[in-house]
Amino acid sequence: MGSVLYTFGIALFAAIGTFLFGFDTGIATTTIAHQSWISYMGHPSKGLTGAVVAVYIAGEAVGALVQTAIGDRLGRIRFMQLCCTIVTIGVVIQTASVNIGMFLAGRAIAGAAVGGMVSTVPIYLSEISDSRHRGLIGGISGCGISFGTMMSNWVGMACGYAPYGALQWRLPLGIQIPWGIIMFIGLATFMPNSPRQLIRQGKIEQARIEYVRIHRDLASHEVQEEFALMRAQIEYEMMREIKSIKEVFRLYRHRALVSIAVQTMTSLTGVNVIQYYQTILYKSLGIDQKTILALAGVYGTCAFLSNAITTKFLTDQWGRRKMIIAGLSGVVVIEIYAAVMQRVFQNTDNKVGKGFAVLGIYLFVITYYGMLNSTTWLYGAEVLPMSLRSKVMGLAAASHFIVNVGITEAGPTAFANIGENYYYVFVACAFFFLVLAYFYFPETRHKTLEEIAAAFGDKVVEVGEQDVEAEGSVLEEKAELRHVETKEDV
Repeated sequence: MGSVLYTFGIALFAAIGTFLFGFDTGIATTTIAHQSWISYMGHPSKGLTGAVVAVYIAGEAVGALVQTAIGDRLGRIRFMQLCCTIVTIGVVIQTASVNIGMFLAGRAIAGAAVGGMVSTVPIYLSEISDSRHRGLIGGISGCGISFGTMMSNWVGMACGYAPYGALQWRLPLGIQIPWGIIMFIGLATFMPNSPRQLIRQGKIEQARIEYVRIHRDLASHEVQEEFALMRAQIEYEMMREIKSIKEVFRLYRHRALVSIAVQTMTSLTGVNVIQYYQTILYKSLGIDQKTILALAGVYGTCAFLSNAITTKFLTDQWGRRKMIIAGLSGVVVIEIYAAVMQRVFQNTDNKVGKGFAVLGIYLFVITYYGMLNSTTWLYGAEVLPMSLRSKVMGLAAASHFIVNVGITEAGPTAFANIGENYYYVFVACAFFFLVLAYFYFPETRHKTLEEIAAAFGDKVVEVGEQDVEAEGSVLEEKAELRHVETKEDV
């Protein structure tokens, strides 16, 4: 129990990184809705308003690709520290913006930081988790996103009641500034490094120390077996070191494509379009400004609560595959419902009907965040071998963000021209990925990251008794040395 509580606490702290992603992403929704921001920025065009979102997502794609290039070289802790530094610079620039150009520059810089962060935190948490609780521990990274979304909506609404002026939108942006600094300090002091990453870097003794520290509840023989297996599998995979993208798809095609597909899939459910432009959707239903901001806050609350509940009670108990299939099935049905309700009631005075149209948006957020948000980020990381985890996860996250740029930038124009029919684009995409998931996504529940290889038909190294005994003798020597040092201190 002690190790679960320990990793749970570490996961909550690491989730500051994904909280920043969710908050800075969500704050755009209320920022662009404030008349004070619109006036201060010189009444930007629809294209520039869309760029507030699109530039940020483009920055996220750049950050994810940077992770692909240098994530392994720096290691999980150092790379997250770099992201903390960059995101702090980005949010300071946004908060201090005096024109739309400066604001967009701050959005791009912060986007690059959280793009790297949001794809690294799930990797880090999956690598320090016990296989029995990896759904809970790894899923907390997704809960950080939804918690950030919720807080950004309520803070944005609360600041709408501030005196008219720049404070209405500067204060919500400024609230983000301390969090990157706080996370940087935690990473530099008490947060453990990934034992798997340390093995890959050849730091075996340090990896062993971190592994024992993290898995403090395991008996000595269990530590010996698990560490020996983990080390053998990682060293085997390192012998097949990938030198090019072509080799990635030759040796690990299924695993790489599943990771990329699961991230591209989330963009094509339309979640970001609905989240960013829900204020436009509410306005099209004739809802007043104050109510719009309140509805955005309720949207974020539904996102976080459904995400937290399913992370605790479903991800480890039910499994990733079932959650993805159930989530995509729900998205298909709900988006058809939302499109029909908006078509029927959008241009009428029927308040009850408009309520049913808003209900479609809420059913969507509960289904998406409850079933897909945490699950997809975790699943995309855990299906990959150690040698590729950072590289391919960066590519997968980049595909998620690049697709988002296109469909989100098109959002205002699409809603203006084809209205609720834009939903049907996402219905078709979600159905395609539902079929793909059913046939090609294996279950990873309760498997160690090394055992997952077998689910994809890859070799899992068998560890003999001699290897386990050798590992045990090293641990015993360490224990004796610590005992002698303690006696000398006394």
